[in-house]
Amino acid sequence: MSDEDEIAALTGAFLSAVSFEAGERPAYERIRELFIPEGLLIRNTGDAPEVTSVDEFIAPRLQTVESGELTEFYEGELDHVTERFGTVAHRRSGYEKRGVLNGEAFAARGVIFTQFVRTPAGWRMSAMAWDDER
Repeated sequence: MSDEDEIAALTGAFLSAVSFEAGERPAYERIRELFIPEGLLIRNTGDAPEVTSVDEFIAPRLQTVESGELTEFYEGELDHVTERFGTVAHRRSGYEKRGVLNGEAFAARGVIFTQFVRTPAGWRMSAMAWDDER
């Protein structure tokens, strides 16, 4: 598999892990294998960045699913540009997301910037930061 294909597969695996249909359960635990152990996820949609480890990212999302607050969610890549130099890479992904939270449908678009590093086990995500359109 080429570097570009491996990076695209990691991106797709992340989006697949957070997406789920009504009546299903998301595969959040798969996110751990996509990131390096020190990986960061940074949601910057409010007044200040919310910086989390992988486990800190998963925990509140899993709680909203288990409580029945979040009953379905989809996030997909609309477009992308990947740049690579040696053993580091960066991907800009335009995305769309939609779901049902507390019985109310929601939808948004935005941009995710993801950093990748090549490890002995192959490419892994090292950091992801995103913001929604306003």
